[in-house]
Amino acid sequence: MSEALHALTERCRHSEEIRKSRFLAQAAPVATAAQALDFLREASDPVATHNCWAYRIGQEYRFNDDGEPGGTAGRPILQAIEGQGIDNVMVVVTRWFGGTKLGAGGLVRAYGGTAAECLRLAPRQPIVAMARLGLHCDFAELALLKARLKELQAEVEQETFGADGVTLQLRLPDSHVAEAQARINDITRGRSTAKRLD
Repeated sequence: MSEALHALTERCRHSEEIRKSRFLAQAAPVATAAQALDFLREASDPVATHNCWAYRIGQEYRFNDDGEPGGTAGRPILQAIEGQGIDNVMVVVTRWFGGTKLGAGGLVRAYGGTAAECLRLAPRQPIVAMARLGLHCDFAELALLKARLKELQAEVEQETFGADGVTLQLRLPDSHVAEAQARINDITRGRSTAKRLD
């Protein structure tokens, strides 16, 4: 996936009725598999016919058809997640059977479509790749350095004062690293260089 990934900013839900069956998709931002399974327990309806689900957290993913024919529910939900470019998410699609069989293709469209529409409507934000930099500077340069690096969305994670100056550990968007290193070099006239810590 070359496009930027997004994360949900809050939970969302979307329901559809397809040939008398009711489908409810619920999605939540998650950071761990344990959080995903906690959301599954919370979102599942024990009296529903099926509670099918999928999650993706970085390179880790899982899905489950919960009794629907293999490949007709969990995998289409996962494909909806990937198709929408969402990461760190759990989606549960609950079905209440209405008496009309949908067939394998109909199930794939129902589960995948309900999940995709839920994610399409969900509030989201881009996932920004972050980097860490470490540097040492003189006391006199500290205030200016912090002000100029804040413009690049750098946050000070650690600040250690020593006899010969200050050691900083910064966290900032990966796309701003080169500019940050150039600013540090300019402000300290080459005395300080920022090294990547990750």
